[in-house]
Amino acid sequence: MHTPECQFTSYKFKVALKADIPALEQLVNSAYRGEVSKQGWTTEADLLGGERVTAVTLLKDIENPSCCIYICQYQPGQINASVFLQKKEDKLYVGMLSVSPVLQNKGIGKLLLKLADKVARLNDCTALTMTVISIRTELIAWYNRHGFSLTGQTFPFDIPGNIVLVKEPLQFVVLEKKLFV
Repeated sequence: MHTPECQFTSYKFKVALKADIPALEQLVNSAYRGEVSKQGWTTEADLLGGERVTAVTLLKDIENPSCCIYICQYQPGQINASVFLQKKEDKLYVGMLSVSPVLQNKGIGKLLLKLADKVARLNDCTALTMTVISIRTELIAWYNRHGFSLTGQTFPFDIPGNIVLVKEPLQFVVLEKKLFV
């Protein structure tokens, strides 16, 4: 998969390396779970407990040739945002879009989507796809505003061993953004 380095205004994005795993793991978990995540609006802390990612899963993703994880170092020496991308046939799957809770609502998420769009086009993809927990209506609405639409597909939320279900049984919905080349 083609993975260019990109810069949008003062934000520089690069592909994560093994050395980035500890900081990346901390970022992603802080963006989704635990008390720190509640400082931002993308938290899942009221739905799920446990880690969002582990160093082991991040290493598998980094070593997988069909995947890449982009990181953003807005503040020197820190990983402040990330996005997981995986080419699946003619589509690019977008996942684990994470922005530090204290930097949310500054446009970094939009830039991550712009980066995903660029990578998709460079890799001859026809669409971006993603999954979102169905009851995350505010997040689904945000993605809708950025060109994603519900496909009607759903599937169960599989609960890995490191996650504690805090609320009701969950399911994923699939969203897609068609790319016109």
